[in-house]
Amino acid sequence: ASQEFTAFYLQRTTQEFAEDLDKVREADDFKADSVPFLVHALQQGTALYSTLDQERVVKPAAG
Repeated sequence: ASQEFTAFYLQRTTQEFAEDLDKVREADDFKADSVPFLVHALQQGTALYSTLDQERVVKPAAG
């Protein structure tokens, strides 16, 4: 996935799941070193989109 699409995807995902992510962060077993793991897990969702779909999302429509 392109960096631009990944950034867009993470922004949208964290907005959509904000309440759930808050619950995860408030859990007793959530530590600072859990953040990279959580980010990596969220990034895996970008694999669901083809290169063409990613380009459509991050590039403005022509004309």
